[in-house]
Amino acid sequence: MLSIRVRDLLRGHADLETSADGLRPHRLVRAVRERFPDPQLMMAEAQPSGVRVAFASAAQSVELDLHATRYTHKGFHRPRGHVDLVVDGVVVERVPLAAGDLTEIDPATGAVEFHRGETETIRFTGLASIDKRIELFLPHNESVEIGELRTDAPVTPVPDRARWVHHGSSISQGSNAASPTQTWPVVAALAGGVDLVNLGFGGSAMVDPFVARQIRDQPADLISLKFGINVVNLDAMRRRIFVPLIHGFLDTVRDGHPATPLVLISPIFCGIHEDTPGPGGFDPASFGTGQVRFIATGQTGDTALGRLTLTVIRAALAEVVDVRDDPHLHLLDGTTLYGAADAAELPLPDGLHPDTETHQLIGSRLAAWAFGENGLVTGAR
Repeated sequence: MLSIRVRDLLRGHADLETSADGLRPHRLVRAVRERFPDPQLMMAEAQPSGVRVAFASAAQSVELDLHATRYTHKGFHRPRGHVDLVVDGVVVERVPLAAGDLTEIDPATGAVEFHRGETETIRFTGLASIDKRIELFLPHNESVEIGELRTDAPVTPVPDRARWVHHGSSISQGSNAASPTQTWPVVAALAGGVDLVNLGFGGSAMVDPFVARQIRDQPADLISLKFGINVVNLDAMRRRIFVPLIHGFLDTVRDGHPATPLVLISPIFCGIHEDTPGPGGFDPASFGTGQVRFIATGQTGDTALGRLTLTVIRAALAEVVDVRDDPHLHLLDGTTLYGAADAAELPLPDGLHPDTETHQLIGSRLAAWAFGENGLVTGAR
């Protein structure tokens, strides 16, 4: 087997940190991580949703050493992360992680326990001995340190395709999807044949200026921004603050991308927050059941003083797009990706996040809208 320099083959990340166990990919640049080390954001950005090792090769066997770190809440079952193999745009195999470190959080007390684990080797064998594009998608819900990559044939970097930069919440990061290629942004990117940079951060789509600057400063052929659910379930601001922040975020992005297609996506349907403000929280009745559920703790119908619900946010985002003189700015109503009728057929299992089947539905609808025959971009540059 040949030992391959993996650093040159990584896609979809912003930065690499060298550690004792290998290379840790980050989705936020170092300056942001040092300036604003919020624990929730730091956990989410280090989980490499959409990040992959990509190369061309006739290899029949591929091995990747990984040291994973996962977070769980005591008493709740959370499936392990996966590494997914994609060959020429088709998902071929999904391998669950079996080792690594564990950080266990007690949701009732906040107490944290750390358990050290081992490095493991992910193997894919039996691949066709022809030249092909190989992508190893890293787990979307566990951070990893990447060790050695080994193949039984030489590799070369793959050419660039149209680059889609997306920012959103845990739904965009892929929460509740079974594996990295089953998150809705990756579903859409594979269908559209585009290169994804996923800036979906669990609990952290807060219209942060530093995310706008990171998007401004990187190449992009399509940019999409999905705001709403985190702002509501944190009860982070009122309408008076939210609307100017959205304008400022768009202004910053436009400083670097004056004519790039830019999509503002409003929230998908979420019954607990449609007409009820946050804060959101864990449902105490779900403790000990093995399945966490979320609830809204605000008062239904209370939008006084500009309190935000998903219904209010959809109207606010439509207003923003309407008043901006920007022919390349588009509004996509999130309920066309997943609406009330979809929720009746495919309910959110924890009251907040889509399951794997719903991620597939959202991704396929986004792909048809953005990358279809009359879409905004195509995969080839």
